[in-house]
Amino acid sequence: MRYYVLTVVLVVFCSCKDNKLKEQHSISKVEIETIVQDSLLNVRALEAYGERFGCFATSNGEVGILSERNGVSEYEMLTQFKYDSMVPNFRSIAATSEGGFVLSIESPALLFGVDIFDNEVVYKETHPKAFYDAIEFWNDQEGIAIGDPTDDCMSIIITRNGGATWNKLSCDILPKTKEGEAAFAASDTNIAIVGNHTWVATGGQVSRILYSPDKGNTWEVFDTPIIQGAATTGIYSIAFYDALNGFAIGGDYTKPDANTANKIRTQDGGKTWKVVAQHQNPGYRSCVQYVPNGNGKKLVAVGFKGIDYSNDAGNTWTHLSDEGFYTIRFLNDSIAYAGGKGRISKLRFK
Repeated sequence: MRYYVLTVVLVVFCSCKDNKLKEQHSISKVEIETIVQDSLLNVRALEAYGERFGCFATSNGEVGILSERNGVSEYEMLTQFKYDSMVPNFRSIAATSEGGFVLSIESPALLFGVDIFDNEVVYKETHPKAFYDAIEFWNDQEGIAIGDPTDDCMSIIITRNGGATWNKLSCDILPKTKEGEAAFAASDTNIAIVGNHTWVATGGQVSRILYSPDKGNTWEVFDTPIIQGAATTGIYSIAFYDALNGFAIGGDYTKPDANTANKIRTQDGGKTWKVVAQHQNPGYRSCVQYVPNGNGKKLVAVGFKGIDYSNDAGNTWTHLSDEGFYTIRFLNDSIAYAGGKGRISKLRFK
């Protein structure tokens, strides 16, 4: 019964994700309602599907679903994964209409298929440097996950058969990484997809954008002006509103109040980027998302230092709350789920 509920979640996602939402007014405040609270929770893997459902995975190997019924938020823990005696630390989650996928960090990297694959491992990587950061799907059959380099390119695995098997791309077809270039498993938002277009954000001593126009068959790489040069600097999150307009945020989590060159915007599909809101707050943030139906102008960014909002494509920002979260996903133009340390909450933007 529990897995049936998850499947319903996924079906609703596929039928509702393209629905248009009504135009919204400017946001001036946020109300926060805690749905799940547990001091052992650490939630960076979170997705919302349609306006009534979501799913999440935790650092303790747990996977659960979120739902909205008559304005009341509910959740159910489906299962806790283990591999031998190891409890996986999940930082990434994604789904198709057939089932879900959760991906752990560190070696061995473990990608579990939820429900349709009987909660079994569908991909495993034992390289000592294996560390995966994010996962997304283009459609029910094709998906991508990205991770830190184990050789001289970013680790990218792709499925073309609904997640049953995954293959790692050869460095022969990927841009070569530079020294100190990797990615951050901060919010499961290193990958952005619009149609067949795919953008992957790297970070660290070098922070760039890998771009594929054809669902991962060919790749090129673009430089960015975001702060970089140290292992903790660079892009932590990327989002695209359409094939041209995108936004990336990050900084240095060890200097969370620093706001120099930590917010960048593109208007040409990621080929060139411009620093915006230079020397203005917010400082370090781990996740940025476009507000649905906001015409590419409305953005919300979250991090452990709070929640911030822009209604002009990132040129200026309003600080809405000091409440800290790692990641956020919108259900509609005024309600979102957010995951963080010890909790999952529902955010109402007004």
